[in-house]
Amino acid sequence: MRLATLIFVFTAFASDVARSSDAICPELEGEFRPGGLLWGEITPGTSVRFADIDVPVLPDGSFVIGLGRNAPNEMDLTVGENLVCSLNIATREYRISRVEGVPQRTVTPPAEQLERIRREREKVRAAKAKRIETPGFLRAVRKGLSWPATGRISGVYGSQRFYNGNPGNPHYGVDIARPTGTPIYSPGPGLVTLAEPDLFYSGGTVILDHGYGLSSSFLHMSRIDVAVGDVLEVGDLIGAIGATGRATGPHLDWRMSWFNQRIDPQLLVPPMP
Repeated sequence: MRLATLIFVFTAFASDVARSSDAICPELEGEFRPGGLLWGEITPGTSVRFADIDVPVLPDGSFVIGLGRNAPNEMDLTVGENLVCSLNIATREYRISRVEGVPQRTVTPPAEQLERIRREREKVRAAKAKRIETPGFLRAVRKGLSWPATGRISGVYGSQRFYNGNPGNPHYGVDIARPTGTPIYSPGPGLVTLAEPDLFYSGGTVILDHGYGLSSSFLHMSRIDVAVGDVLEVGDLIGAIGATGRATGPHLDWRMSWFNQRIDPQLLVPPMP
């Protein structure tokens, strides 16, 4: 379900306002909760910093920032050299489940696979570290994304399992359960920066960069129909749903990131048809 868009006006500390007469706190709109994206505009050429990240700003002064799963209730956005704008983030509850009696070999990867996992994580980090700055991509995303596939939602953002009392990694995407071979389409425009057929955890994996730090990842694919360097538009075929990697059944795991912050894709699409 897509949550209602909120509009929030920052407040600035008085001492900073006095030192920053040429900068004002921007009015932001979006989801002020973990997993949300916030959109704003400033005077072109003004610097923005958030969550220890130098935020890239479009030529027209617009920008986007992302709130990770564990975003605190209070965060600061720095505009210009020293104008600090305070931001209030809502608390969000996540689905937690506990599973006991799981064989440890199914929880911890075998030692002989650790080097492979390390190499693959470096590939993913390198793909996400690329700085794609195509304003048209991000402007299209701001208008809303389309579902890359439709079907039963079998997993949601932020959920977490505890195995034998130990926490597993949170789930950072939305799972769509459909049969192997079901087409996956681009939810928005972007540049393909990763297309790997067989990663240990995620199997067939594609990363689509929407620009300015925002990207989509598509996991467990049975078939990949794009290559690194391809430019995609909304509705272009990416590949097909599968159960590759560490998956218990065929589904698409769609994830989104803003730099190192994990975003909830469901907040950017209409309700599942």
